[in-house]
Amino acid sequence: MSETKLPRPTDGELAILRVLWARGDSTVREVHAALTRDEPEGTGYTTVLKLMQIMTEKGLVERDESQRAHVYRARATEQRTQRQLVTDLVDRAFGGSPARLAMQALSSKKTRPEELAELRRLLDTLEGGEE
Repeated sequence: MSETKLPRPTDGELAILRVLWARGDSTVREVHAALTRDEPEGTGYTTVLKLMQIMTEKGLVERDESQRAHVYRARATEQRTQRQLVTDLVDRAFGGSPARLAMQALSSKKTRPEELAELRRLLDTLEGGEE
């Protein structure tokens, strides 16, 4: 997979990508079942099918048509997608400043002590010049 920038997924597309990242390669029926597990009245099967067809056209997922039930897989890893979304957010909303994003994020919601410890380790690593 090339490192070209993929289109930014919509909220619905991101929900489908989360299923694919958690389950791995999946059919539309499997994705629909996962999406409606907690909300049986949620998104309809045909809506999920249409979204996945659009996602294929956009290059967010790949479709294996070798079997009767087409199997879909995410084109980018969860980490790569998150990094791309965060980079876009930092550029658009925070003037390119990751520090402003981090300060806003940390001040808007309570952070667990173990998360703060992980952030401190990351900051220590970054200050040391490693990455």
